[in-house]
Amino acid sequence: MDDDDKRWYYCLKHHQVEQGQVCPARDRLGPYPTKEAAEHALETVEERNKEWDDQDRWPGEPADSTWE
Repeated sequence: MDDDDKRWYYCLKHHQVEQGQVCPARDRLGPYPTKEAAEHALETVEERNKEWDDQDRWPGEPADSTWE
């Protein structure tokens, strides 16, 4: 078992946690270091999206950029 097979993913198609690259990359979130982290993948995505929405600019974008 190589390192990729030990990582955890959340499958968007099957709505379940899988160990290893079972489903195609387009259908999964991850990798996550633990099964528990993968179980909370959708919550993590929601939290990160909210953080980004609340920012004035994208991470790494110059401070003088505007969204217009």
